[in-house]
Amino acid sequence: MDTLSWIFFYGALGVALGSKSERAVQEEECESGQYTNSGECCLECPPGEGVVRKCGATQTECAQCLDSETFSETYSHTDTCQPCTQCKGLMRMLTPCTDSNDAVCVCDYGYYLSSITGKCEVCTVCPQGQGVYMRCEHDHDTVCEECVDDTYSDQENLLDPCLPCTICEEGIEIQLRECAPTHDAVCHDPLAPTFSTSASPPSPSPPSFTDPWSSGPGDEATTAKPSKPHIMRNGLNENLIPIYCSILAAVLVGLLAYIIFKRWNSCKQNKPAANNRAATANQTPSPEGEKLHSDSGISVDSQSLQEQHAQHAQQTQAQAQAQAQAQPQLHAPEHIVVRVDGGPQVDPPPPQA
Repeated sequence: MDTLSWIFFYGALGVALGSKSERAVQEEECESGQYTNSGECCLECPPGEGVVRKCGATQTECAQCLDSETFSETYSHTDTCQPCTQCKGLMRMLTPCTDSNDAVCVCDYGYYLSSITGKCEVCTVCPQGQGVYMRCEHDHDTVCEECVDDTYSDQENLLDPCLPCTICEEGIEIQLRECAPTHDAVCHDPLAPTFSTSASPPSPSPPSFTDPWSSGPGDEATTAKPSKPHIMRNGLNENLIPIYCSILAAVLVGLLAYIIFKRWNSCKQNKPAANNRAATANQTPSPEGEKLHSDSGISVDSQSLQEQHAQHAQQTQAQAQAQAQAQPQLHAPEHIVVRVDGGPQVDPPPPQA
């Protein structure tokens, strides 16, 4: 009994361990960790597809996500397609949305995402005396540096670093201003030609005229100022008058030619109509002409009838003669010749005349 009990004990233990190990193997093979009611491992939808019907009574059903509208980035037996992120406000799209990846939005140009506020902030502008060490990007602000070691920056900017100072040529140029972090050096070549604008000479004053007749005893001599000469120039208005006259004449000539052409065309169209009316009037016969024409037609018809009757009579007479000649031949008696052998012999008909 003890042996049998031990056998049953070890048998039950082996069955339990076997079922447990089989269950563990099934769980390792089933990535979703979920099973249908029938014990099948629930399938997972791959990236780019979303769950339409969850696993349970039936197997998982998946559907393709719509590109640029919905997406699914992971393997899942429960997640559906998610709507794509829309970049709005100060955000711009860095990567577009696909069926397997969401859109990536970053701060617009000239802004960066602040780690303190979590919002897009305006990029810092480097002041004079400082240059750009690192340009502003969507994920970090501008990094500026002081201009040292013969470099300068004479304006505020977001892009340019410190520029090297100008070096004057030794022995040729004279340095008028030294280079500083906020401005460049200024050099001057004394031998270089300079161009200065000379002062215009004073305009001569108009001559003065003394009127001897206007001065009398005790009167001071007065200086008469000559008036400015009036120059007659052919202005634009004077040049336009002949042009206007030419245009008006051309318009009148064109109008006259148009009227003449219309009259000629009208006469040309009316002439065939008049000729047709005249021809119609000439072709219309008078009552007397119609009567004569009808009489002549009657006479012609009577003559043709007489000729037809004569021809018919001649044909009838010819037929009667032919029949009269044929009748004697038809009624001619037969000559019977008795041969020696006793048989009758019919003579051939006489030849026709």
